[in-house]
Amino acid sequence: MRHQVSGRKFDRPTHERLSMYRNMVASLFTSEKMVTTEAKAKEIRPLAERMITLGKKGNLAARRRALAFIYDENVVEKLFRDIAPRYAERAGGYTRIIKLGPRQGDCALMAQIELVA
Repeated sequence: MRHQVSGRKFDRPTHERLSMYRNMVASLFTSEKMVTTEAKAKEIRPLAERMITLGKKGNLAARRRALAFIYDENVVEKLFRDIAPRYAERAGGYTRIIKLGPRQGDCALMAQIELVA
């Protein structure tokens, strides 16, 4: 029984799942919007918002914590230089999930996750 066990496993081992999350968050910050399944969008949303919060802090410790999660230095640089200053006055809710309906091939529910303008 899975009583009070949070998070989805996506039928992947832990290291593959965390790698997928890292890559998806990096892709989100690179293109600022992406289409994925609804479940994956809901899983990466808190991770992306935590990275933006680190970017808003802007100190060396926050940058190192962001680099510990996102391995691409160019993405972290864009996060701290371009993305985080946009949300300086915003207290949270940096991302938006828009449901798109089922995918034609396997009927998986699709969603678009994007950074709020």
